[in-house]
Amino acid sequence: MSMPHLPLIRESRFKQLPEVVDCHASAQPFQCSGLRKYASLDSKSASLMYTVSEFVDRRDDYMTRTRSLKENMWAPITWKHEVPKSVASLKYTASDLVDGPGYYMTPTRYLEENMSNKWHELHAGSSKWEHLLDPLHPWLRREIVKYGEFAQATYDAFNNDSGNCQCERHKLFDELHLTKHGYKVTKYIYAMSHVGGLHYLERSQFTQTWSKDSNWIGFVAVSTDDESQRIGRRDIVMAWRGTVAVSEWVLDFEAKLLHIGEGDVMVEYGFHKIYSSKSESTRYNKFSASEQVMEEVKNLVKFYGERGEEVSFTITGHSLGGALALLNAYEAAATLPDLPITVISFGAPQVGNIAFRDKIDEMKVRTLRIVVKQDKVPTLPEKFMSTKILQRLLSLTGTRKWVYTHVGEELALDMTSSPYLKRKFSYKDCHNLEIYLHLLDGFHREDSSFQKGARRDIALVNKNSGMLIEELGIPENWYQVPNKGLMIFNSTSGRWVKRSRVDQEDIFSSI
Repeated sequence: MSMPHLPLIRESRFKQLPEVVDCHASAQPFQCSGLRKYASLDSKSASLMYTVSEFVDRRDDYMTRTRSLKENMWAPITWKHEVPKSVASLKYTASDLVDGPGYYMTPTRYLEENMSNKWHELHAGSSKWEHLLDPLHPWLRREIVKYGEFAQATYDAFNNDSGNCQCERHKLFDELHLTKHGYKVTKYIYAMSHVGGLHYLERSQFTQTWSKDSNWIGFVAVSTDDESQRIGRRDIVMAWRGTVAVSEWVLDFEAKLLHIGEGDVMVEYGFHKIYSSKSESTRYNKFSASEQVMEEVKNLVKFYGERGEEVSFTITGHSLGGALALLNAYEAAATLPDLPITVISFGAPQVGNIAFRDKIDEMKVRTLRIVVKQDKVPTLPEKFMSTKILQRLLSLTGTRKWVYTHVGEELALDMTSSPYLKRKFSYKDCHNLEIYLHLLDGFHREDSSFQKGARRDIALVNKNSGMLIEELGIPENWYQVPNKGLMIFNSTSGRWVKRSRVDQEDIFSSI
């Protein structure tokens, strides 16, 4: 039985469209053996009406479907060009491939399910995500990826030359293509970045509006009306940036425990210093990062609470950002005990001792840690302490209060699970957030292969790495700010200068 043609609306700007012919539908997974521009369609997919808006140009002659549909709606497809053996062995359907020689498709948008009646289980981890992590629930995966992309935004927008954000607050998600998530940024957060009087960040030679003492460390955002309706509450997000500046690396590896609060609760000294430091002599850190965040969160909770809305606070971050997220959660839970608080961290090190972990759990903060098995950062700082040292501490103190430990639930990913990644990798590669998100996107369960319904574009892996297999033809380290941050000063002189941030509200705001 032959299937009807898939209708397409053609425009003159498309030189050539993939020809669709009548052929038998196949329920079997596609196994690449060659490439030709013909598709076999089942009765459901054949009856779908598509418009040009659902396709994009690829080298002017191929179109790529960019809007995700339900899985298994397209049947097998083949092309006339040879495919790399590493990819040919994958059992994928047409929905996983790109229309063109050498291109492979990962749909970039998730289906946005209404989870308003499930958010306590999916987001707040009311049952500590029992039965939702292995196998990983697809709705939960989407939410984790969303918060991971907020954390990635803190890297993408960070200006390494000056230590500030390259985007104005109200344009951040537009410039980084994150408006799809349905959030708006309400405040930028800054942190001190000096150690013992030694300053590693010099004043920028390009602008007079920055400080050698401070770094842009993240942002507070809040869900829009539409997104709040979908997820079932007004969600406040704090995204903490990971380590970039040299001075922050020095702080990262202080590895000393510091008492905070009451009892035996202790946290790593360097992380707490970044979170809580301030100085009257600085323009941007007269108030600490802690004070800036908490003031904004309290204002938002009050504002939306008075409107009768249910409010949640989600804190995310990668590496150092994951450590700061836990410190933030500890303070927020103590300050706003009735506020549902969730931490979703990526590649975060250990932050405190057993008493800190127990206190976090007692305050009902839900923590989900995403780690890559080959990443060494989640083993720090305890990795620095040998077994003999730990045993000596135990014999002297009779307590484990000096021992670092992790908090919350763990979802472990494996670098070797993805067929798109090279098999030779460094410690830096294993800690790359985009690789974390790629592995998360393809994770189904611990004992299964990389899922064929992965949604994120695999080209993002090479944004700041070279980990994609060469057969895919994706350039290494391709991401950079347009013109590396330079802009034309005026058309008459032809002078190029560093782009200046003119919105003072984004640069500094007193509390």
